[in-house]
Amino acid sequence: MEKMLVVVFDSELKAYEGSRALAQLDAEDSIAVHAQAVIKKNLDGTATVKNVDNDVPVGSVAGTAVGSLIGMLEGPVGLAVGATTGLFAGLLRDLFAAGVDADFVDDAAAKLTPGKYAVVADVSEEWETPVDTKMEALGATVIRAPRQSVEQEQRARETAALREELNQLKAEYAEAKADRKAKLKARIDRLDAALQRKVDEAKQRSAQVKQETEAKIKALKNKAEKTQGEIRSTLDARVTRIQRDHEASQGKVKHVLADQLRATAARIER
Repeated sequence: MEKMLVVVFDSELKAYEGSRALAQLDAEDSIAVHAQAVIKKNLDGTATVKNVDNDVPVGSVAGTAVGSLIGMLEGPVGLAVGATTGLFAGLLRDLFAAGVDADFVDDAAAKLTPGKYAVVADVSEEWETPVDTKMEALGATVIRAPRQSVEQEQRARETAALREELNQLKAEYAEAKADRKAKLKARIDRLDAALQRKVDEAKQRSAQVKQETEAKIKALKNKAEKTQGEIRSTLDARVTRIQRDHEASQGKVKHVLADQLRATAARIER
């Protein structure tokens, strides 16, 4: 199962030991580490990335699940209930990209107090004991959550909702009197621009998710080719789960879009 880990340490030295311990567990095939970063929580609440180990071929950790989670670990505790309206949209995007919920972020942020260090990692693990045993020996606290593939589905819903609103306005515009057309046209133009931004963002993020997924699968397959027996079976099973989860996510997106098209067609027929 793919999970996000935040492992909190009291010192930088221990954090790097923890990072190396995760890498060792990966080398032993006890877990698969897809990406990890060592960070420091500064006194002003910001987080400094000290080191990145990333199999995903992106320019930096920003934009990945690990990067999104690091961004949410900055600032005060209370994301689940304390997000202001202006920050809410960005918070949702980061939550979806990381595949976690706000309660998990709050729990991790409460333990990652200023002056402490953490290893933030995107991993696949079948059981928790290997990681917990290593980290407990280093005096660390482990916070973990299963990754949830809901980001693209939510983007599809948002795009469908905008299209629906736009279609309704266009229908109203066609029947409106002259004195209303100018206001309706201005709103239509704004919605058109917002919809295009959503579509562009969805395409960009979909391509990145596909790239990240393919990179994870490639790394696991490369390892599997060098092994035999039970270890090979474990790696093959991880590849299958990642492929299955990605395909299921894509299927949900298509389902959402198909539902929206059917609903629109039904209204037109009426």
